Amino acid sequence: MERFETHTHDVIVIGAGGAGLRAAIEASAQGASVGLVCKSLLGKAHTVMAEGGVAASLGNVDSKDNWKTHFHDTMHGGKMLNNWRMAQLHAQEAPERVRELEHWGALFDRTKEGDINQRAFGGHTWKRLAHVGDRTGLEMIRTLQDRGIHTGVDVYMECTITHILKDGDRISGAFGYWRESGRFVLFNAKSIILATGGIGKSYKVTSNSWEYTGDGHALAYEAGADLIDMEFVQFHPTGMVWPPSVKGILVTEAVRGEGGILTNRNGERFMEKYDPERMELSTRDVVARSIYTEVQEGRGSPHGGAFLDISHRGAEYVKKKLPSMYHQFMEFAEIDITKEPMEVYPTTHYIMGGVRVDAETAQTTVRGLFACGEVAGGMHGANRLGGNSLSDLLVFGKRSGTGAADYASKIKDNELKINDIDIEGAVKEMLTPYENAEGENPYTIHQALQEAMGDFVGVFRTKDKLHEGIEEINILKERASQLKIEGSRMFNPGWHLCKDLKSMLIVSEAIARCAHQREESRGAHSRVDFPQYNDEKWGTVNSVISKDNGDMKLSTSPLHQMPEELKRIVEGGYE
Repeated sequence: MERFETHTHDVIVIGAGGAGLRAAIEASAQGASVGLVCKSLLGKAHTVMAEGGVAASLGNVDSKDNWKTHFHDTMHGGKMLNNWRMAQLHAQEAPERVRELEHWGALFDRTKEGDINQRAFGGHTWKRLAHVGDRTGLEMIRTLQDRGIHTGVDVYMECTITHILKDGDRISGAFGYWRESGRFVLFNAKSIILATGGIGKSYKVTSNSWEYTGDGHALAYEAGADLIDMEFVQFHPTGMVWPPSVKGILVTEAVRGEGGILTNRNGERFMEKYDPERMELSTRDVVARSIYTEVQEGRGSPHGGAFLDISHRGAEYVKKKLPSMYHQFMEFAEIDITKEPMEVYPTTHYIMGGVRVDAETAQTTVRGLFACGEVAGGMHGANRLGGNSLSDLLVFGKRSGTGAADYASKIKDNELKINDIDIEGAVKEMLTPYENAEGENPYTIHQALQEAMGDFVGVFRTKDKLHEGIEEINILKERASQLKIEGSRMFNPGWHLCKDLKSMLIVSEAIARCAHQREESRGAHSRVDFPQYNDEKWGTVNSVISKDNGDMKLSTSPLHQMPEELKRIVEGGYE
């Protein structure tokens, strides 16, 4: 181990988006020595893609709003599959976390009275999303980053963690490499927080950037933690369609929140057919399926999407409320959204499934391993409401930081050991693609995986297609066991992809297997052959993925029983 650069901390946070930053800030505030490791550059986090706002029942615009209504909306949005305790804590603590962010310097849009302004979003009863134009996530990252740097957190940028290390059944460290030089690096840690985000790069059309390769899901799985509800992948209804170079880039839900209208090629406002009450502000799963159906039935826009029009609100209003969207379409598509409609189509956006965590502490089923943000499962159930991701990462970022620091404080220095054999195995795995005399190109396999996930595990699913998808993933796993790359370890994206591919194959198989098992339609999981809810069989269980003697094991586990007072809230008793 003396051969490797080594760093020692009480808590290591993997991922420097909103969840990781909030976790690191809190762990440091609890007196822990904290190392923040990010695959990319600090500030290049996916949180900046959450443009529309952060959901919290501040009640500044609609005074009737409160945590009970927010809890009610979240549970119904998640089709009752949520971890109710996580949804409760989230609804109760989100307002305080947003005010805290404001106290740290976040500049939210204001009402005439000077309060934080809030806008409407799909699935929310009241105007609940605190926002900064359509750049809310960017402002959150700026604020958290500034706070984090000044609280003494050590930041390790452009560093990829490849293996989590254990001493018996406890976390003892993490192993990875510097992306620039290819040199290996070892982190000794008493606890680790996963805050690595999602899995979007397993799909071809996605709003996610290159970092989203399911790293945290795979690291947790390999370390022995459970993954739950992996079948629930959210396809955001509105991604850019044209030109092809920007296909899938997010068009924020704030466009619909500010009055945007969806029409088909015949000029019909088609959401009247699918959800006449909520129209464009229906939940994301409903809007995504509606657009998909319109296109499949021949009523799509010229480039295979639907029209989203905000021009009726007037140029000044659009430029003030949606500045990023205005510039995005002008620069990428030469479309002036104050004068003409956008073309949009569903894009892979977010995974509700993730690592199983304890609601109070965010600890996984492995001692010393914690998770928060998109990588953690349970909070959003079968479908996430827009805006809930930003408040989720604040609430559970803080809780995971507290939990990890508290856990680490009970372990003595030098109490945990790192096994030389584990390190040797990690090094061997990483260097094998250089040593193979022949093998597959990782880019070819990644392209095939993305095609398979889009074709077989997309918006609409069937038993036969899912079975075909699982078979294809198994073939790709076999091919990926023998990869071959050229060149040195410096600046070698092909080598980086070898590791990312392993993670993407794990999460893709988990998604496909869970989707094949769940014979019903619920939230973001739509089975053409089982179009209805099956509450009796599937409404009371989570899908569970675990590692069993090297193989992926699929099972279910019952939901925790909800207390009667919360049941009454869910049933509408929240006035």
